[in-house]
Amino acid sequence: QRATYAAVTRAAQNEDKVMIDFVGKLDGVVFQGGEARDYPVTLGSGRMMPEFEAAIVGMNIGEVKSFNMTFPENYHGKDVAGKEVIFTITLKSVEEPVLPEVDADFAMAVGINDGDVSKLVDEIRSNLAREVERRLKSRNKEAAMDALAKVATFELPKALVSHEMERLMHQTVQDMEQRGMKMKGMQLPPELFRERAEKRVKLGLVLADLVEKNGLDAQPEKIRALVEDYAQSFEHPEDVVRWYYADPSRLQEIENLVLEENVVEWVLARAQVTDKPLEFAELMGN
Repeated sequence: QRATYAAVTRAAQNEDKVMIDFVGKLDGVVFQGGEARDYPVTLGSGRMMPEFEAAIVGMNIGEVKSFNMTFPENYHGKDVAGKEVIFTITLKSVEEPVLPEVDADFAMAVGINDGDVSKLVDEIRSNLAREVERRLKSRNKEAAMDALAKVATFELPKALVSHEMERLMHQTVQDMEQRGMKMKGMQLPPELFRERAEKRVKLGLVLADLVEKNGLDAQPEKIRALVEDYAQSFEHPEDVVRWYYADPSRLQEIENLVLEENVVEWVLARAQVTDKPLEFAELMGN
């Protein structure tokens, strides 16, 4: 996050920040959203489709490149979903990330008041340990939820599924707009979200039933502990705690997470669990 970028003249590679012009054509006609000038892309960030970013890697400044690319069937732009288009890219500039030197000045810049680098190392190690624990919990939670979804067989209320499909669709549009994509006039078919919506509705009903029947309510002390755990990743944890408790809707999100944790713990205590070795890079890469 503290990296700066410096212009280079070599070919583009992953992690570089590049500036491009591009034109995408379907049957010889530029499609909606398929053209831009001076468009910034950080290679490897996942902002663009993998095939698009891969085509830029290896290009030199001033080079013009054309390539075919097929959009996935579930792509949000229905005009090009599942279709092959031709992109032409012009690479205009390449910048590589430059990492700062880890010294007293850097330590102070990231919140170590006395500039002690060893304290920074300890803080990073502590943050990594917390992140590892969170990711392991997330994997266990996903496995438990998948198991619950498979064993729960009942007819879902159509109104709830439709509402969740609409909610997911609007959320996706907002996320894409925040990433700089122009969504005006573009419609996302609600059916794209049916599978996710059905799973979310099913799990919501199953979790509510398990919580009620097994007394798995979110206790205030567990809510507080989770808020404080999240806050530890920030420079001023006490401000983050106050921020959560200042808004009931934000606190409700934490309460929902605690309820899910309670259900996961309940499931794992009754399930046959097999330990699986996992490399650090694999865990942090997902």
